[in-house]
Amino acid sequence: MKRIDYLSRFLFPALIMVLILSACERPREDKFIGIQLWSVRGDMQADPEGTLRELGEMGYSYVEAASYANGMFYGMEPETFSSMVQASGMEFISSHVSRALPSEEEYDEAMQWWGTAIDAHQRAGANYLVVPSLPRSAFESKEALGRWTEYFNRIGELCRERGAYFGFHNHAIEFTEQVEGQVAYDFMLENTDPELVFFQLDLYWIDDAGADAVDYFHRYPGRFLMYHVKDHQEVGASGDMDFRPAFENADLAGMEYIIVEVEDYNYEPLESVRISLEYLMDADYVEADYR
Repeated sequence: MKRIDYLSRFLFPALIMVLILSACERPREDKFIGIQLWSVRGDMQADPEGTLRELGEMGYSYVEAASYANGMFYGMEPETFSSMVQASGMEFISSHVSRALPSEEEYDEAMQWWGTAIDAHQRAGANYLVVPSLPRSAFESKEALGRWTEYFNRIGELCRERGAYFGFHNHAIEFTEQVEGQVAYDFMLENTDPELVFFQLDLYWIDDAGADAVDYFHRYPGRFLMYHVKDHQEVGASGDMDFRPAFENADLAGMEYIIVEVEDYNYEPLESVRISLEYLMDADYVEADYR
């Protein structure tokens, strides 16, 4: 009887605690998941080195930058920023970067600008350049949006020539706006060269627009190299987002990279991105690596 009391009072609780702690210990190699640094923009401005170090310790594997300007990232030379990311145990793979649509007379200058941007990214070790949004004026007509898709093709060709990759990140407007009877996002997919332009699909915004990601995977297979995984606040917080179908159809989509983005918060940003990562680490439908 005393043996049973001892087991129930001391040994069993200790064993349960060991199991809980073991479950909480997730090596960062478990899942290859990145973070869009816009999620922690205030922290990056105040303390980029400390912020990157904390993100690496959480278990993030790579970063997507949100602050490129004049050949530098967060005010740092490409090599300096890259070294800081690597010291945190992460990789720098992609960046949001954009330049306004040029007139025909400005195209040479614009391509030179993009050439400088590609060079800066590659010096930092990042081979993926992504335009994060379009102005509302782009959706006024097929002619207007066609100027953007042609621009994207030309940037994509320049990237390919230099061993880099070019993509576009959506919001809801690309699905809710129509250009002369056609959904703008469909027009963009059909008028960009699959060999030159990939799409970074934001799973929150396509859902918010009432469109179906898997339907797009079937109609345009292999075009969606990256997912932005986002929710109303922390990933998984709303209970409204069903990420499973997108992940279960990742091969059809062509997805290779998962990037967490948080724009609204219940907690401090660093805690919010930690919670978001843990949600995906726990999700049985998220594989370890899609590359």
